[in-house]
Amino acid sequence: MPNPDSSTPVLDLTDSNLIAARGNWQVRALTQPGVIKALEARLKSLAGRDGLRWDLSQIDSLDHIGGQLLWNAWGKARPPQLIVAPQHRDFFQRLDAAGALSLPPKPPRQRLFNRIYDISNTMLGHVSGFITLLGQLVLDFLRMLKVPHRAPWKEISANIYHVGYQALGITALVGFLIGVVLSFLSAQQLHTFGGDIYLVNILGMSIIRELGPLLAAILVAGRSGSAITAQLGVMRVTEELDAMLVMGLPHGFRLILPRVLALLLAMPLLVIWTDAIALIGGMVAAQLQLGLSPTYFLQQLPNAVLLPNYLIGLGKGAVFGGLIAMVACYFGLRIEPNTESLGHGTTTSVVSAITIVIVADAVFAIIFSGVGF
Repeated sequence: MPNPDSSTPVLDLTDSNLIAARGNWQVRALTQPGVIKALEARLKSLAGRDGLRWDLSQIDSLDHIGGQLLWNAWGKARPPQLIVAPQHRDFFQRLDAAGALSLPPKPPRQRLFNRIYDISNTMLGHVSGFITLLGQLVLDFLRMLKVPHRAPWKEISANIYHVGYQALGITALVGFLIGVVLSFLSAQQLHTFGGDIYLVNILGMSIIRELGPLLAAILVAGRSGSAITAQLGVMRVTEELDAMLVMGLPHGFRLILPRVLALLLAMPLLVIWTDAIALIGGMVAAQLQLGLSPTYFLQQLPNAVLLPNYLIGLGKGAVFGGLIAMVACYFGLRIEPNTESLGHGTTTSVVSAITIVIVADAVFAIIFSGVGF
């Protein structure tokens, strides 16, 4: 240990049982070279001796680091015979009140069966809540038919504008690019086997029956579905939903029904729009890649795509729109009044809506597998 001075912490054994501490026991003095090592060796040599008396009254200055060093040497318990200056008593009183620090126990690892049970229970809860929402929606719709003059027509019109008209730009852009890409890829393969004239069949069936409704639904789920969930979530955070209940305004009739009806009406129109723009993109690519004129393309399209395929695409659009709106409203009403729940609920809503749309599209493909060919 270096030569002690007035700023160096020192431990002196004045007699067989009295230990006096002097000097500066602050972190600035303790971090001097060799000080901590010498003090720890000194305290270790005193460990286990009974009947020791500690005199800290001669310490010039003390902080939590120095107090904790002594506290650890005492076995984290106040010695029975301790003399300490009044200005330093608070340090050891706080250490005594804090008690021993311990890490929380690790949670037990869930067994596979328990995890499966929890996941199944959560899924059943969502299915039950979704069915309840569907039943309430049917009752609200019947109420609207019974008293049409009290129906939320303004809300329905506003939602059609937001989810339909304002989505024309993004659906047109993505639809046109998908049509161009699909036409280029298909033309390369068909030209290899001399089947250029069948490009109209491939584009017509794939876009009108499958890609058009599915593409429009995914874009609407990401754009309008997230917006609906966020709107209802913010209303929960700002307690507007609670205020509506106090005023006697039901959530289903004023919030859910207008959004579901708006998407039911707007989605088939968006499907028609997306189909038309995607086919225009396909025609442009066919003209550039294979030299097929737009006139020939339009003449062959009715023969390549029968009317049932077009009606199936429109039906898909309506069903997808209703599912997206219901999923968005369901998760929006389940949001808790905090920002973390708002973000998580919006993300879950979009992912769930897209997943349900893809599942519904697969169900349509199975049910109508023999129609339109």
